Amino acid sequence: MEKKMKGWSVLAFGLAILVFNASPSDATITCNEAITYLFPCQPFLVGFGPSTPSSTCCMGAEDVFEQANTTKTRRVLCECFKQAATEIGTLPERAQLLPQFCKIHVSVPIDANVNCSK
Repeated sequence: MEKKMKGWSVLAFGLAILVFNASPSDATITCNEAITYLFPCQPFLVGFGPSTPSSTCCMGAEDVFEQANTTKTRRVLCECFKQAATEIGTLPERAQLLPQFCKIHVSVPIDANVNCSK
């Protein structure tokens, strides 16, 4: 009986993976997810740590900005980053350097003073 249950668990897990992978590719990223991806960037962004972002930071930033593929998502992330930048004390000059150091295109500014309605 235990063997049979284990087999069903593996099958259910496999089906769940297939369902999630079959989801539409235009899925949006939430503010919490974006902040989680960018968490490794915090030491760089606030000026406590290295003068360049870590590779983990750059990978997370790349993941976030690849998912910011709709105007609605970019506006939500803009407001999210605006609030987070103020709360953690992001240095604007560091935020502006992130795309250059990580060699990525940033479709959403990480700046507490940006107008997110554009």
